[in-house]
Amino acid sequence: MESLRTTLTGGTACDVCGRLPHPRRLRLTLAKLVAIAPVELALHAVVLAAHPPYLVSVAVLASVTTALVIWVVEPSTMRLLSSWLHAPKIRPRQGIGTLWRIRVTLDDRAGSLESVTRRLAVLDANILGLHVHPIDDGVRDELVVSTPDELTAAELEDAVEAAGGRDTHVWPTTALALVDGQTKALSLSARVVADPAELPHAVAELLGARLVTDRAALAGQLPGDLLKVPSPWTGLFVFSRPGEPFTPAESARAHRLAELAEAAQTISR
Repeated sequence: MESLRTTLTGGTACDVCGRLPHPRRLRLTLAKLVAIAPVELALHAVVLAAHPPYLVSVAVLASVTTALVIWVVEPSTMRLLSSWLHAPKIRPRQGIGTLWRIRVTLDDRAGSLESVTRRLAVLDANILGLHVHPIDDGVRDELVVSTPDELTAAELEDAVEAAGGRDTHVWPTTALALVDGQTKALSLSARVVADPAELPHAVAELLGARLVTDRAALAGQLPGDLLKVPSPWTGLFVFSRPGEPFTPAESARAHRLAELAEAAQTISR
């Protein structure tokens, strides 16, 4: 792409935006005059010294001057104006580091989350997203944090648990985790309304869970790691998320999606 842009613009394109530069008109005029005047004077001197016929003189002056201006003078002028280009220089961007998702259970009391944030700040971890899920024995907090590349999941987990967290789980994530939860839920609801058959996939995406299709795979899993959602067609959908028990709020969201799918199916009949 870079070589194609350079070929099309004669190497005069802006390095930042790819467009031709737009210096001030007065500066451009002065620069062109300075560049063209010596060429014009030299060419006229050669033609006058040779004394060719009148029409030949006109043809030579017109064609040679045009060619020089288009292929030599114009590109050279643009390069001379490089410091006057419209686009500013851009400093190298600093990377956002590594993104992590953290789920931790905290006591439902003032200062619990503040202790976690202080520990994370010591590690230069920046909290980019936070969701709080009330549970029976406290609150289940879900955080998305950005950290320096060298920081490990074990270091994050140790810091969170040192701040009073328990049942901590840390794993890498992507910028998609920063999508607003309410917006995501609305988008998935729209999918379910348009096609009720999307219900199991929408629930799995909403909760970051796996739809269980083989009941034999449920053996050995803890009850809290399983979520059963009424199905308008098969009785129940079962979702699994090992090591991450479903919160009451997540269960409520999944059941609401199921009710929405059932209502949409009834209307479509």
